[in-house]
Amino acid sequence: MKGLTCAFTGHRPSGFHFGYQEAHPDCVRLRRRLAEEVLELAENGVTTFLTGMAQGTDLWGAEAVLALRQQFPALRLVAVIPCRTQPSRWSAAVRTRYFRILEQCDEAVCLSEACTRTCMHVRNRWLVEHADVLLAVYNGVRSGGTAYTVQYALTRKKQVRILDPVTLQRTVLPGRLQTGAQGLPLPE
Repeated sequence: MKGLTCAFTGHRPSGFHFGYQEAHPDCVRLRRRLAEEVLELAENGVTTFLTGMAQGTDLWGAEAVLALRQQFPALRLVAVIPCRTQPSRWSAAVRTRYFRILEQCDEAVCLSEACTRTCMHVRNRWLVEHADVLLAVYNGVRSGGTAYTVQYALTRKKQVRILDPVTLQRTVLPGRLQTGAQGLPLPE
């Protein structure tokens, strides 16, 4: 049986009230809750996780997958890089973190050599099109990349698991997928 694939989407640190302060108690709680979601997905048949490698949710999700590899050695992490220059304007510390994660990925897909006006949009569509499940850290704002990605996943009839960054509650929007006992899509 083929394992399932989950893609991450969510806000960058500037989209959260704690910003880039990862030691903030609310950020710590959010990252812990995100890791719990990743664990549940792994326990229920997700074997491949796709990360768009953006700051915030994407990198946190990738780190949660990497932390689970001892418990679930079959887990695969795929970096879906919108453009080769993605981290070029980030701080040295964040670039180091990005490349450390990238080195541990099982595969990297680079969608564009140069940064373009649409490369992030192309990346978000690629993530949805190659996933069975979308795990979104999403505050419900109706504009922006996360909102677009959630809506696109629903139009593609993907299951969307939304983790509210404030309440930490999960909402599952199944689209029109046939799902198994745990609410996950049945593998083909």
